[in-house]
Amino acid sequence: MMQVVMDTGPWVALIDRSEEKHDECTDWFRRFEGSIFSSEAVLTEVLYLLNFSFKAQTAAIEFVLNGAITLVPSSLDSLKRVKKLMEKYKNTPMDYADATLVSLAEDLSIRHVVTLDHTDFDIYKLPFKQSFILLP
Repeated sequence: MMQVVMDTGPWVALIDRSEEKHDECTDWFRRFEGSIFSSEAVLTEVLYLLNFSFKAQTAAIEFVLNGAITLVPSSLDSLKRVKKLMEKYKNTPMDYADATLVSLAEDLSIRHVVTLDHTDFDIYKLPFKQSFILLP
């Protein structure tokens, strides 16, 4: 069973029909079999981008409450790793949410990231200089 980490863009696109990638993301989500993980930082970004609608924000939270996406809370160790990642990629720059996803992927040994941000996730590397596999 595949495991992936979910970035902000696809999560918003799943909910907001006006998003350019809505159909692509919903098609991927319907076909996906596996586990989806994300961070509280990503959820915060999602809710901010969906702040035009209480219904849309509630739908984003329902993904977590219904078990479609598992939120992995930060720890002091993961926060230390996030800080190091942000320092490493300061010229990109790497934002906090992306850093939490890279740290989470490292912790769970996940190479697949569901993202619309191919520019940055093509740059970020996992241990042993492994590249992420970008979806959808």
